[in-house]
Amino acid sequence: MAKILTVTLNPALDVTITLDALRAGHVNRSQGQATHAAGKGLNVAQVLADLGNTLTVSGFLGCDNLQPFEALMQVRGFTDGFIRVPGETRSNLKLVEADGRVTDVNGQGPEVGEEAQAALQRRLESLAVGHDAVVVAGSLPRGVSPQWFRQLLVQLREQGLKVVLDSSGEALRVGLEAAPWLVKPNAEELADALGVPLEESTARREAVARLLERGVEHVVLSQGEAGVSWFSSGQTLHARPPSVRVASTVGAGDSLVAGMVHGLLSGEPAEQTLRRATAIAAQAVTQVGFGIHDRPQLERLQAGVQLTSLHEACR
Repeated sequence: MAKILTVTLNPALDVTITLDALRAGHVNRSQGQATHAAGKGLNVAQVLADLGNTLTVSGFLGCDNLQPFEALMQVRGFTDGFIRVPGETRSNLKLVEADGRVTDVNGQGPEVGEEAQAALQRRLESLAVGHDAVVVAGSLPRGVSPQWFRQLLVQLREQGLKVVLDSSGEALRVGLEAAPWLVKPNAEELADALGVPLEESTARREAVARLLERGVEHVVLSQGEAGVSWFSSGQTLHARPPSVRVASTVGAGDSLVAGMVHGLLSGEPAEQTLRRATAIAAQAVTQVGFGIHDRPQLERLQAGVQLTSLHEACR
């Protein structure tokens, strides 16, 4: 299996509260609560570990609430490459209603200074050796500029790593300039990053074609219940997941990224890679938390994924 590095610059403690229905402005009674050490790169790492890969995790962690993150890394057997910074890693509140709707209230993380940023660059320069790919996922913390972020992606690419980018906003815009190996936006995120409307399928394909021309090798466009489109040189595949009962949509995109990275690094056929990745994402929405916990369910979901070849190569 592969040796993979994930970078989470702005991790979080996810506090997930389940309730029947959220009534704004009223007292609400929860049905349950769970707290997870999270952040997109850490979420991806957990699924990749369940698929048999070896993981190193890095980024920034606040010194004031390290315990949940250090416990996760120990339990999972991750190599710890995080830089500690003063302050507290942010908390994200996720209100999950019975119909699957999720309301997010995301906190602010610690301010990350130039010294910590330089320390992370040095840490990643040494950590990258021997890894097959790096997944850089999530938002930018306070103090980190988009320009520094772009330089970090270029550094990782120049070290010979396959760079996977899963972000949004300005981070996605400048990240695309670094020509990652794989990107996974949704249509809205891609439209925002490129500054063009992408409501029509023709516009989406043209935008993806431009990315491929700029050096991006794989564009994975997530579309929620409508499925996933995977564009690469010479092929376009679409996968529609089976219907499932939604417990929480948190982590579905991260699970999709993990499935795609695993399949590509394993050299699997394209159809198998997309089918499994879509099934892993579908399984993720049936649970609260991250990882593959029910293999028989995953096999059933994988069998229910519908694949379509659009026969329109993007060159």
